[in-house]
Amino acid sequence: MSKPLRLALLQMHIEAGNPEANFTKLASMLEEAVSQTNKPDVIMFPEMWNTGYALTEIKTIADREGERTRAFLSDFSKKHNVHIIGGSIAELKEDKVLNTMYAFDRSGHVVSDYSKIHLFRLMDEEKYLAAGDKLGKLEIEGTKAGMMICYDIRFPELARKLALDGAKLLFVPAEWPHPRLHHWRTLLTARAIENQMFVIACNRMGSSGDTNFFGHSLVLDPWGETIAEAGEEETIIYADIDLDLVDAVRTKIPVFEDRRPSIYEA
Repeated sequence: MSKPLRLALLQMHIEAGNPEANFTKLASMLEEAVSQTNKPDVIMFPEMWNTGYALTEIKTIADREGERTRAFLSDFSKKHNVHIIGGSIAELKEDKVLNTMYAFDRSGHVVSDYSKIHLFRLMDEEKYLAAGDKLGKLEIEGTKAGMMICYDIRFPELARKLALDGAKLLFVPAEWPHPRLHHWRTLLTARAIENQMFVIACNRMGSSGDTNFFGHSLVLDPWGETIAEAGEEETIIYADIDLDLVDAVRTKIPVFEDRRPSIYEA
């Protein structure tokens, strides 16, 4: 039996166009998370937490090569012996801005990175951001996991590919707004049930311009049952997950063994 993995999801407000305020906010919430008596093993936060969706100025304020973010989160994870799934940031690479998430191990090493591959036209992402071109994979305590960002959850084939490659956990940072709370819950639950994996999704809260974000960060088990869910306030939610449950569910209902990809995959 594996030791339960304790998660902390930082559901934070993000000041659009103000990296300094956002780094300060994140630092404060990180310190709060590790000050708990039962310290988390993994800490996660929302999408584009460093800049928010200040897209018209994104090239100016994006983190060049992710240097500031990587240095800050690497130092923190090493100091506190904790894994960090670093939400995602606006990252400037050469002359392009990507929506990129970094994952750090307990020693402060970057163990994986992933740039959002599906750009959300409703928020004009494709006009200001470049799309990534690789899958987001990592291992935590010897367990394979996958990474997706916000709009990615509307593409079930991406989550299925990660599951087929062995992922038992799926991490999803987001800036998912009203009025689509029903979509948020339903899509995340579907990804958990159909892939028989834990889904850990951290959304932002608060307002940015005319857009209101509802929070409701979620931790779902491989049956699609809710382990923890936030409300709309700024908060940290904690959850303990038993990774052995994935194998138990996949054995009870052997979805992956019963697939017939020769019929429905091109």
